[in-house]
Amino acid sequence: MTLLFIRLLFLAASMLIGYQVAGNPEAALTGVVIGGLAGVLVIFSEIGMRRISVRGLSSAVFGLFLGLIMSKLLADILVLLGVEQGVLSPLRSVMTLILCYLSMSIAMRGKDEFNIIIPYVRLSRQDQVESMVVVDTSVIIDGRIIDICKSRFIEGRLVVPRFVLKELQLISDSSDPIKRQRGRRGLEVLNTIQKELGVPVNIHEEDFPEIREVDAKLVKLAKLLEAKIFTVDFNLNRVAAIQGVKVLNINELANALKPVVFPGEAMEIKLLKEGKEYNQAVGYLDDGTMVVVEDARKLIGQTVKVVVSSVLQTQAGRMIFTKVQGK
Repeated sequence: MTLLFIRLLFLAASMLIGYQVAGNPEAALTGVVIGGLAGVLVIFSEIGMRRISVRGLSSAVFGLFLGLIMSKLLADILVLLGVEQGVLSPLRSVMTLILCYLSMSIAMRGKDEFNIIIPYVRLSRQDQVESMVVVDTSVIIDGRIIDICKSRFIEGRLVVPRFVLKELQLISDSSDPIKRQRGRRGLEVLNTIQKELGVPVNIHEEDFPEIREVDAKLVKLAKLLEAKIFTVDFNLNRVAAIQGVKVLNINELANALKPVVFPGEAMEIKLLKEGKEYNQAVGYLDDGTMVVVEDARKLIGQTVKVVVSSVLQTQAGRMIFTKVQGK
């Protein structure tokens, strides 16, 4: 609404300037029309430029200033060398044009490397560096982030990109009832973190229109902000690690905190279903660890005492293989 008001104000000002430039009453209407058309043209140009990010624009401006400074220095050198004014004037114009173009092009091509560019300037003391954690869609929907925030295990400021919020909104508006429920749960989790837990959460407006995949956008934003990524997505974990971005994965944390069991240790387990292999039964510990019991298919539905025979650690989690005690 504010942007619409600014556009209308600019259009009115353009028409007023057109009226004033016209000078005489006979041409006043023509001046108002020309001023209005010029204002409309500028507004449409501004609408067409909305995909240009502030970061890209600031990079171009930085390159422009650098080109102007370099052309001024070269022109001063030519003056000191005694170049004639008739030659110096067109040469200065050509140098300014070429150097400004080259500087802007180089700055736009390397905009990700400019740490001094607005909006990535973080004015803070060197001994007070605030860490940031970029939050992924999967970890929001997962919900365990609430308990982790309550424990104050995560330090720093949580950063939720605008494109993650858009993805959550699309999921919550899905025609699939399961996806819709997951999306709405994610929005509730964010509201709980921000309102009830009081954890500082920043909504980051930067979007990367040239990148379509949300995971790739997350990695790029994390690199720009020198932040970590908070996720439960195994593929995102791998991609981010390859590109040198630190990842906080809840599943890895949960696996690390699972109780350690050793071969020969006894435990009780309730058998819930059949295993993949012949005559196997499967149960689960309280933390979700799968326990496979050999030769126990007929005992499904009962709670039995078992003895650990081996432990297998996989990327998906830990599996415990056991035998019924006494067999």
